[in-house]
Amino acid sequence: MSVDSRFLNAMKTVLERELEGFQSIEECQQLTAGASQETYRLRVKTDQGENRYAFRRSPTSENGAPIPGQVGLATEAKLLQLAEKAGIPVPGVVYLLEDSDELGSGFLMQWLDGETLGQRIVRSEALAGIRPQLARQCGDVLARLHAIEIDETTAANLPTVTPEALVQETWDAYRVLDIPVPMIDFAARWLLENLPQNTRRTLVHGDFRNGNLMIDESGIVAVLDWELTQIGDPVRDLGWLCVNSWRFGKDHLPVGGFGTIEDLLAGYEETSGITVSEEDLRFWQVFGSFWWSITTLNMAHTWRTGDTPSLERPVIGRRSSEAQMDCVNLLIPGDIALPGEVKLDQGTQLPMPAELLEGVRTFLTDEVAGGGDERFGFLAKVAANSLGIAQRELLYGPALAAAEHTRLKAFFPEGSLDELRWQLSRGLQEGLELDTAGLAEHLRLTVAGQLSIDQPRYPALQRQQPLSS
Repeated sequence: MSVDSRFLNAMKTVLERELEGFQSIEECQQLTAGASQETYRLRVKTDQGENRYAFRRSPTSENGAPIPGQVGLATEAKLLQLAEKAGIPVPGVVYLLEDSDELGSGFLMQWLDGETLGQRIVRSEALAGIRPQLARQCGDVLARLHAIEIDETTAANLPTVTPEALVQETWDAYRVLDIPVPMIDFAARWLLENLPQNTRRTLVHGDFRNGNLMIDESGIVAVLDWELTQIGDPVRDLGWLCVNSWRFGKDHLPVGGFGTIEDLLAGYEETSGITVSEEDLRFWQVFGSFWWSITTLNMAHTWRTGDTPSLERPVIGRRSSEAQMDCVNLLIPGDIALPGEVKLDQGTQLPMPAELLEGVRTFLTDEVAGGGDERFGFLAKVAANSLGIAQRELLYGPALAAAEHTRLKAFFPEGSLDELRWQLSRGLQEGLELDTAGLAEHLRLTVAGQLSIDQPRYPALQRQQPLSS
């Protein structure tokens, strides 16, 4: 993305003042452009040679205010400085912008090299030697992070949250969507009835997971993305790291797809002297999947309202069933039954609707996605994925809906499928016992059926042992 001359001139003025021996800006590349924050890569020539930097900013002071749930960039820079002093690998902050710089709110920091893509971290041959050590390193880093002492000014700029408030706020965000998803209501109830007791209150990163860590052959190079930092229960960070969504297909390695819980907790205890119970860790794993199941639905909602037009957002919304299945496996595991395979050409039309969808889907994956434009190729894969979901909905949706309707009639005899879904959802919200006979099985089968449409290759579904239908 190109940058304008006004921005470059203002940046040059800052660098001339702050960097010893500054000569010129050789490259200024905008990497991301969000609603409130931008990230740039700078290559700068100095008397000592060339250096690279990362620059994060909110374009104007008006937009520089953090969006709900995020800390401001000035606070983020302060947190990075505190983390560096605590021995946590982070990019060093070089300069914090002032109003007179006319660049908005933001800061300049070191450019670090390493892998940040979660799928590559769990699969790269180059990282094979370090992967077994990463879980223990994560435990050590989180122990150091949770021991950071922050001053009153920094603390005043961070939200303070209790486990109960987090669950309730997340559940409230789901209810605003006005859709019945009984498994979400079941998970919310379980969380509120199983809150961790005697929790500590420390600094919490808020998004410590595979995908927000920079890794190289020696281990963790940097902990990234501090904008969700808060004060709360530190076990939340440990649980979030173990959520299945961040294992990138390596379901058997619960810590980020690269390590074991035993190594994570051992690394944490060795540095902090604190033993974390697996019960508390499980609570935060459930919360993480619960939170993600709602967040993905919220993303789809912003697409439906037109606030964030995107090809990706509606498909992301269909990932909610992945996180719901993770909640199922943590809370009500058991056998599942899925409908048998339906052939694309089943029927009397030539071609059948599913065949038409298959033709377009294959064209997108085999012809369009392989083109030279990386972004266009990515969007072609997203479009193909969307068509695949629609195709499976067409093939399997009616049978799954009929089975769900039949099960629901055991709880509420009269009503359409949507009406009965609402009755179950509201029942759970209003106090229906979680151990009601048949409830766990119904939720398990319903979520598994939806996931078989949305993403049949998701590991949480694959590891089940389906019953013949």
